[in-house]
Amino acid sequence: MLTEFSVIEGQYLRDILDQPRALQDTFAALEAGAALRGIASRLQDFKTVVLTGMGSSFHALHPLQIQLIARGIPALMLETAELVHYHDHLFDRTTLVVVVSQSGKSAEVVRLLEINGRRSPLVGVTNTADSPLAEQANAAVVTRAGTEFSVSCKTYLTAVMALRWLCDVFCEFDLQQTRDSLACASSAVQQYLASWKEHVEQLAKRLDGIRYLFLVGRGSSLAAAGMGGLIIKEAAHFHAEGMSCAAFRHGPWEMLSPATFVLIFAGAEKTRDLNLRLLADVREQSGHAELVSEDSPFRPCRLPKTPESVRTILEALPVQMFTLALAAEAGREPGRFERATKITTTE
Repeated sequence: MLTEFSVIEGQYLRDILDQPRALQDTFAALEAGAALRGIASRLQDFKTVVLTGMGSSFHALHPLQIQLIARGIPALMLETAELVHYHDHLFDRTTLVVVVSQSGKSAEVVRLLEINGRRSPLVGVTNTADSPLAEQANAAVVTRAGTEFSVSCKTYLTAVMALRWLCDVFCEFDLQQTRDSLACASSAVQQYLASWKEHVEQLAKRLDGIRYLFLVGRGSSLAAAGMGGLIIKEAAHFHAEGMSCAAFRHGPWEMLSPATFVLIFAGAEKTRDLNLRLLADVREQSGHAELVSEDSPFRPCRLPKTPESVRTILEALPVQMFTLALAAEAGREPGRFERATKITTTE
């Protein structure tokens, strides 16, 4: 059992514990201004909606893509670096581009703004109100996470909330219902984080001897799986991969052993049975696995009960606990960069 937490009680942990405040402030600032409503009113006029970002900002776009396609709106997810170099033909007035960037001024975003030259209308989702993205976008949704030390945690959660709001504006849903469903996000995150030390202790026990870590999901849960594979490497210097549950059976299945841990996001009801089968099959093959869900028997993976729109926010929390547990076991401060910087300025 862990008794020494000093190695992980740094600024990264403080950012994690600040997430309820960040969500509450972001929620309070959500609004559908005239510019955003104007774009939403002519969404059907666009041939394509391109959803773009880098890192966790990119992964956060999965739920929006699913909702837009379900509404009959062609939506492509492209990393910004790929968009600007290999798909720049998409920049014209028939394409709407949704750009997610915490800083709003990373190297790829700056290049996108230069290449686009206002040919395609842009909607920006950013945590920086005075960034080039916020200033040059036709409409912007600005989150209120505040300053963040290093690895994306509160900026990711607030971006997921902002994207849910943007989705419902685009789809012309009842925004009061949207506000009602998102209202519990801050308190639900607070409820989960109240037991962060217990979560870390239990995870440290379960991860002892683990060498290979996979995070898998389907549908909207691909956001947490992709983000998780990224930030575990970044925050804890432990190799992890995020992918779909189906993709895990196509190759990575051969990695199963007592040294393998698979974190499975239960996700939406329509594919839950498939994910439960994967859980059982991994364990049958001597791998370790846990399910992230509201009824998980393993407390660090048990989410508070909330509307489905909030679940995609909460799914990030167990991943954050993994970063803390793995860092504690390695005796390193999580989230302290040794080579990277908060804002990537080089392509």
